[in-house]
Amino acid sequence: MAAAPAAAPTRAAVSSSSSGVTFCSGTSRPSPRAAAASASAPGWRRRGPAVSVAASSGQSAPGDIDPKVDILLDSVKWDSKGLAVAIAQNVDTGAILMQGFANKEALAKTISTRKATFFSRSRSSLWTKGETSMNFINVHDIFLDCDRDSIIYLGKPDGPTCHTGAETCYYTSVFDALQGSKPSEERQVMTTLYSLEDTISRRQKETVTEGKPSWTKKLLLDKQLLCSKISEEAGELNQTLLDNEDKSRTASEMADLLYHTLVLLRVKGVNMEDVHEVLRKRFSQSGIEEKASRNKS
Repeated sequence: MAAAPAAAPTRAAVSSSSSGVTFCSGTSRPSPRAAAASASAPGWRRRGPAVSVAASSGQSAPGDIDPKVDILLDSVKWDSKGLAVAIAQNVDTGAILMQGFANKEALAKTISTRKATFFSRSRSSLWTKGETSMNFINVHDIFLDCDRDSIIYLGKPDGPTCHTGAETCYYTSVFDALQGSKPSEERQVMTTLYSLEDTISRRQKETVTEGKPSWTKKLLLDKQLLCSKISEEAGELNQTLLDNEDKSRTASEMADLLYHTLVLLRVKGVNMEDVHEVLRKRFSQSGIEEKASRNKS
């Protein structure tokens, strides 16, 4: 298979943990998650220097903060104005959605409501993203960095995040600008997989006039060819295990299979984000439970 198109700058997705609050020293404190918290938080669990703050599903009355949440709020290194940088990130795509500032009250409200809440420096007041547009960012988990002076709200947006109507506030590429390209609200900060998906989507919209169509376009137009290639690539991936081939060969065959599978998803009108959402919802289920739920539906 021909090499996939070059990917856009990558923003790695942040893994989450529901096991509690993990500190850099390796010690831990109990999670502030309420007993009735939702089981929908992401579950690719990884220990690391980042601090995971599993958000509570219930709403606390003003001034009625869980003591464990209070301890955590005090542990953040707020600046001289009582603020810390707060970044919203898409839980499924890994895209950075927006950046703002939070104070203790904003972080506490985000934990209790699961809606990304910030502190407006211009208005000197709290504001919840989506309170006017209804494009809320529904928070699944919250992370503090190892220095405890910045915050990530890991969540799922209800709609476009930027006031311009763009999916993310970050659609201006520095390298594109240096080459004379104008910013486009359709430009996304994408990980490698989403960059490939975007390229396939653009190939689908292309009209073939003269010359041979691209391989991607051929696959998009010929379902039998596409299905046969997926079966072929899946078989070659299996063979790397049966023949005990090296890691590089396995990675190469997996890349081939992913590419052809993404073309099939494009034909079916299914986005990779839809697949990630399904995977995320299965994190808290056993394989047997998940299959049973599929049979019922």
